[in-house]
Amino acid sequence: MDPILDFTGKSVIITGAASGFGKLLAQELGKRGACLVLGDINTDALDAVADELAGQGVKVAALRCDVSIEADCKAMVDTALAQFGHLDMAVNNAGIAHAFVPFDQLTDEILDLQININVKGVMYGMKHQIAAMKENGGAIVNVSSMAGLGGAPKIGAYSAAKHAVIGMTKTAAVEYARRNIRVNAVCPFYSHTPMVDEGELSENKDTVHAMLASGSPMKRLGQPEEIVTVMLMLLSPANTYMTGQSLAVDGGVSAF
Repeated sequence: MDPILDFTGKSVIITGAASGFGKLLAQELGKRGACLVLGDINTDALDAVADELAGQGVKVAALRCDVSIEADCKAMVDTALAQFGHLDMAVNNAGIAHAFVPFDQLTDEILDLQININVKGVMYGMKHQIAAMKENGGAIVNVSSMAGLGGAPKIGAYSAAKHAVIGMTKTAAVEYARRNIRVNAVCPFYSHTPMVDEGELSENKDTVHAMLASGSPMKRLGQPEEIVTVMLMLLSPANTYMTGQSLAVDGGVSAF
């Protein structure tokens, strides 16, 4: 196997692993020899993913994880240490969007959900992941968004939360660089995941997708495989000097 993408024996945590980027990343890492600890609140879908991977010979553990609860995030790390003896990598992928709403109509409920899941979920995850990596180093990838790099009309609370993810990513990268813990973020443009295709942004799907795609120079939404390829690169054991970066995967949006 090409050493750039050889994850043999690497212990990896993935949150939000029941669907979307998380599910696909678990499949790709499993093919490349990783040992996986997968978390999600959708336990039925999560168990199906874990069973599929186990049937292919992948070492995998799955547990319910509500990332807004610190104890659940700690349990992911404890499981990795108990089952595999070490934690090498983590992907804080779990997140939610909210329906399009003008800024002056944002509510406490909308903001609280964004903070609890998109911000606290990354903070709690990194807190315990870093503690487990301090002795031997490791790699963390946080899933932010293009909405975390610039303005995002009609999704102001989501944008605020994803900006926070980038701030935490940079801070942790600086704090733990000498511990050989790399921390980076991936910032996708709108992509064909359940969040976009089935969730809060999916009302009048064809019209909304066409509108969103028009904002990209490529005039299309991203495919999950295109985002996960970059996540694999960020995690790669050969990628040893890249930390504190927020990498846009956006079809050229950030080139404007």
